[in-house]
Amino acid sequence: MKNLLKVMSLLTITLMLTSCEDKAFREGKIVAGGQYVSADTLNKGKQIYAEYCMACHGVDGDGKGVAHKGLEVPPRNFKLGIIKFGDVVSGDLPHDESIYKSLKHGLKGSAMLEWDLKPGQMNAVWQYIKTFAPDVWIGKDKELGEKIVPTKDPFGLARKSAAINIGKAVYHVSANCQSCHRGYVTGEEFNQMSMKLTGESAEIDEEFYKIKTQESDHGYLTVPPDFTWHEIKSAQTVEELYLRLAAGVGGTSMPAWKGTIEDEEIWAVAHYVRSLMDLKNTPKRKELMDRLGQ
Repeated sequence: MKNLLKVMSLLTITLMLTSCEDKAFREGKIVAGGQYVSADTLNKGKQIYAEYCMACHGVDGDGKGVAHKGLEVPPRNFKLGIIKFGDVVSGDLPHDESIYKSLKHGLKGSAMLEWDLKPGQMNAVWQYIKTFAPDVWIGKDKELGEKIVPTKDPFGLARKSAAINIGKAVYHVSANCQSCHRGYVTGEEFNQMSMKLTGESAEIDEEFYKIKTQESDHGYLTVPPDFTWHEIKSAQTVEELYLRLAAGVGGTSMPAWKGTIEDEEIWAVAHYVRSLMDLKNTPKRKELMDRLGQ
């Protein structure tokens, strides 16, 4: 796939560079956070974008490159200025380091690959991408969000089992995550957890085990993952899952849980979700689905 995208990109790179020679940056810009980006950096980023990004994300950054029609997950439309995976509360502008993680590690389950770019190259291409959404990124009045830094995991390996059990209850009762994703407990378990946490009984409905397609600000519907089956695009470790839960996913119905539930509960859900991810392609997943009647 990576070689194919490079070939497709090279087929159009000449056209872009030729037609846009008169649009080269001749002066720098001040971007969010008061950072000054030189014209040389922006022009360097433009060249890197043409080589690595344009085939999917398009000449104008609108997500409609020559390869976009063949991709199951639509390429990001940078003109919207919406960042899904930033280590700030969703909706706020992320710090550059958060974007570098996506460039370096890619987004699993999508065509966004791991790119072997040097730090200077990552900086240049990201600063250039900001110019696709000037109303969002350009100007000394634009502010970055407060960076979310992981607290110390209150559970660790010693209390992993306890964390998973607490996270299971928070997922299904306190946070009601199955309202978008899906449930992973029986009706009896759900009722027991509800009685323990709220003092009230609860029953599962016909939508409990279904994934619910969601509206988004990206111009297309999103499908929340089944954690036992789908790839999680931006998080693999418990700490990464904590960050995603705390920050949310920009432009989607996945909220930032920081400040809504206790920090310990976010860590517990992160442990629980990681345990669900560990079930993929194992007999234990089939056992769980059989127990749920799925």
